[in-house]
Amino acid sequence: MSYHINRFKYIYISSKGDFNEKILEVEGLLKAIADQKKVIYCLKEGGRVMNKLQKLLLYLAVFWAFYLIPFEASIIQESIFEAFALAHYYAQEHVLFCLIPAFFIAGAIADFISQESVLKYFGGQAKKWLSYSVASVSGAILAVCSCTILPLFAGIYKRGAGIGPAIAFLYSGPAINVLAIILTARVLGWQLGLARAVGAVIFALIIGLLMAAIFKESDQQRLDNFVQMNEDESESRSGLQNIIYFLTMILILIFATWTEPEQAVGIWQAVYNVKWYLAVGLLVLLFVQLYYWFKKEEISSWMNSTWEFAEMISPLLLVGVLIAGFLMGRPGTGGGIIPEEWIARFVGGNSLGANFTASILGSFMYFATLTEVPILEGLLGLGMGQGPALALLLAGPALSLPNMLVINSVLGLKKTSVFVILVIIMSTIAGMIYGNLII
Repeated sequence: MSYHINRFKYIYISSKGDFNEKILEVEGLLKAIADQKKVIYCLKEGGRVMNKLQKLLLYLAVFWAFYLIPFEASIIQESIFEAFALAHYYAQEHVLFCLIPAFFIAGAIADFISQESVLKYFGGQAKKWLSYSVASVSGAILAVCSCTILPLFAGIYKRGAGIGPAIAFLYSGPAINVLAIILTARVLGWQLGLARAVGAVIFALIIGLLMAAIFKESDQQRLDNFVQMNEDESESRSGLQNIIYFLTMILILIFATWTEPEQAVGIWQAVYNVKWYLAVGLLVLLFVQLYYWFKKEEISSWMNSTWEFAEMISPLLLVGVLIAGFLMGRPGTGGGIIPEEWIARFVGGNSLGANFTASILGSFMYFATLTEVPILEGLLGLGMGQGPALALLLAGPALSLPNMLVINSVLGLKKTSVFVILVIIMSTIAGMIYGNLII
């Protein structure tokens, strides 16, 4: 599964008979076993281990926050309310029908897609045109928000995907959303809709290629470990059965998250009217597949992998949603400690500063699927420029504060920071070009 990037705490008896305790990556643990050290206790660690100084600083930060924040101030009380209201909204709109299906798909990727297949299409030796095309198209088909894409991204990355294709997939899922692009063109104008579509496709490819180039050496070392540690994987199902199984889960996710279009006409509305019939029918089909095609041990392993992703991602998402709600409130409410009028004031016109500010705001704000369009419509009414509008559209759906916290737990701070910086810089440039040359 994903053991190659996890940390372990283990106590062992050395050849001299001494008791020792260490925290190592799994390669170190396997080497210790290979060196004939008797491991008597092993505990999986959930990432970096805090030292005493870090814990002390955390405790002090929490203490001074409670000591100094003026909770009696109305704006603080309203912002706290917005934080929990956004978490309430997120739980109602996204957890049950978006995030949970995504966790199950991620667990299935970790258990039932062979490393050989992932390495073939997304690994370092895969043809770039193939790996980036598959990553971008598969992300676009899902058309989910910046948080729902995270378990799927973590699944393919931990299974052996190169950082470039994995990032292209991570960006394209929320950004290349066909329904969102159509809604953008219909509500905000065809020029902005077209610019969003072209920009999102180009961004997915360029950012993925840049990440692969910047972290080429470290990523190649990671992929080499996959090749060395690749296990013999026997399949109890045919390739076609696996395809049907994954397609069923993906379609459940797509239909369960299908959003009602602004105008109740056309194929989008027709699908929306029957989406729950389709989702429930597919769920029944999935249970039939599990009964006839899977062993009990496989299902148990799948549940364990699903729980690992949920355990890793859910707490970070909750913290991120609470912080985002406190700072900027729920979408379209104007709540939060940062007033909407301030945002509009800093993104007016089409200056470099306005585009850069819009890119940063878009990166940290949380947008549920399609909510960015009415929010942007309101900001444009308050004086936001066309260039900053595009910058926010290209940065916002693909990133958010909750999203960044989870990406950091998968990639680490350095790679996450570079990814966020690339999105902000490219969104700023795209906004400048659109605002000055096209409009």
